[in-house]
Amino acid sequence: MSEQPPAPKFDASLPHQARPKLRPVRGFPAQMGEQMVLGLADQRQISERVVFMAPAVQLILPMMDGNRTVDQIVAEVGRGLTHEMLEGVIAQLDDAALLFGPRFEELLVKVRNDFDASPILPPASTASFVDAITAQALGENATEEEKAAAGPAKLREVMDQWIAAALKDADKPSFDSLPRAVVAPHLDYSRGWLNYAHVYGRMRVADRPDRVVILGTNHFGFGTGVVACDKGYQTALGTCEPDSQLLDLLKSNLGTDNAAKLLANRYDHEREHSIELHVPWIQHCLGTDSDAKYCKVLGILIHDPAVDNGNSYDGQGLALQTFLDAMKKSIAQIGGRTLIVSSADLSHVGAAFGDQVQTMAGDEKDAVAFRNKVFQHDRDMIELVRGNKPDELVAAMCWQQNPTRWCSTGNLVATLKLADPADIQVLNYTAAMDQQGLGMVSSIAMVMN
Repeated sequence: MSEQPPAPKFDASLPHQARPKLRPVRGFPAQMGEQMVLGLADQRQISERVVFMAPAVQLILPMMDGNRTVDQIVAEVGRGLTHEMLEGVIAQLDDAALLFGPRFEELLVKVRNDFDASPILPPASTASFVDAITAQALGENATEEEKAAAGPAKLREVMDQWIAAALKDADKPSFDSLPRAVVAPHLDYSRGWLNYAHVYGRMRVADRPDRVVILGTNHFGFGTGVVACDKGYQTALGTCEPDSQLLDLLKSNLGTDNAAKLLANRYDHEREHSIELHVPWIQHCLGTDSDAKYCKVLGILIHDPAVDNGNSYDGQGLALQTFLDAMKKSIAQIGGRTLIVSSADLSHVGAAFGDQVQTMAGDEKDAVAFRNKVFQHDRDMIELVRGNKPDELVAAMCWQQNPTRWCSTGNLVATLKLADPADIQVLNYTAAMDQQGLGMVSSIAMVMN
């Protein structure tokens, strides 16, 4: 039986522990035995460590702003908090690189060096999914080699099953030609498969594009404006190379300073699921060219234009309109067939997202009223997208302060302005809820011609 590693020690001589500053973290409830605890994970996904603590630590975390000493935090929190308790919390957080300090800085350098060392991003979210479905098919005793060998065929089989289920009653189960743009979710496959399948299943007989530009949402990164990636993407099905030619044109049209802004936070694409989750669908449904290569892909993360009318959040990042002007010019210059994918989730609602509602499930009056309010807001905003009114969408989200937390207004607006479609059709709308009704996320399948 292996020994437990020693608990991390607090060191008052370290400035970052003496005045602790918490990095962006996300908290989630977890069960440990019969006890409920609070899990804390890195919101930026730089550290893979998770720390579990008593829920009461929520009183302490806001105090860790880098200005307060240990003595000051203990005095302000009160409620029986001792120096020894707080020092243990600080040591654990620092050990997991969840505090600003030397350990985090060292880890950040390593992550960025690893990112820059390869022209291809390895799979993250899709790798976990393929591992799960192959383990289920082959059994718990399957080796890693056996799962790796079976993974591609199993993934294709599952996607084909989803496509068949989504399109079995569709009046028009295929597009006549390659569309200018499509909208599909970035939900995990278990909740979002229906809308992925509605879009990509219809493209299996369409013309193959020369490239795919995926516009995603920056969930975890440091970027405050538009952020591009100069990497290709790998999945169990193979590799989509980066469209370096389009990226070079984009950088040239942006100019030196704005091109630097575009790629300064390229590291944000590490483990960013809103781009990666589309790549297996592109590989499976759009196939390969005569040299057995998949479509080239360019992944770009778009910030929320409702925050400051498209400007970057802090004035240091790349503004949306600056990007759109350069990107539209670049697509025209490069020629060929470009497919734009808007990787968009819509509303994020329920107690899990901070709404004052116990549950959205069931037929209780409050639950039904809450759901209907969310659905109405989605309908209103989707109608602005369907009517090709991106500026009105931004104005509505700004005026209403995005009440249901649409997370992809940016890439929807960018897609509309880049594609400039004459016809927009809604293929399907869904809202996925957990069994307890604590959280619900809505998404859409849409095509633009």
